[in-house]
Amino acid sequence: MIEVATLRRRLLYGVAFVALLGLVVEVWHSRSHDEVIEALLPKLSLSYEGNLPTWLSSSLLLACAVVAGAIASARPPWHRHWWGITAVLTWMSIDEAIELHEHLGTSVELGGLLYFDWVIPAACIVVLLAGIYWPFLRALAPASRKRLLIAAAIYLGGALVVEMPLGWWTDQYGSDNLGYGLIDWVEETLEMVGITLALVALVAHRQEAQRA
Repeated sequence: MIEVATLRRRLLYGVAFVALLGLVVEVWHSRSHDEVIEALLPKLSLSYEGNLPTWLSSSLLLACAVVAGAIASARPPWHRHWWGITAVLTWMSIDEAIELHEHLGTSVELGGLLYFDWVIPAACIVVLLAGIYWPFLRALAPASRKRLLIAAAIYLGGALVVEMPLGWWTDQYGSDNLGYGLIDWVEETLEMVGITLALVALVAHRQEAQRA
């Protein structure tokens, strides 16, 4: 059986390593445009897609989906909700890899904090899911509920909240600068930390359910 504390520590070390690499290449690129950094930037920067950070985020989300599916397959109370979580996490893993959420935006150019206007329908989806899952959350063991809510808050803090100042910055100064890279770095790092804590929370919940 996986030791939860060990799993949390190792995963967070991995996230920290990938995030640090991304930060280094962003700062390096702002000071130099030599061939080495031009080659490394798209592979390691958290602002790019289809690279190491994207692979890590997508893999962590898929691992969350697998653990949630394992919980659901044991047919605990609220198992249909667990299957719903599995489906959402699977979609999020796919979205992380191919950016489906970019197509959620409206046809109206809002600018400013809502420059990336996909956050509006995304926030509506989050509110809808929160309403549907509120009874499920209340029925969870307090420890599991706390872990999952903290993970969700950190993830959404990056994915939705930080996306708004990133949109404002992009609207004002564009995306080809260090300021954009640093704000996006904060956003993506929060997302990876949130996903990691969610995976640990799901593993812990499954182990506690098996012992009960």
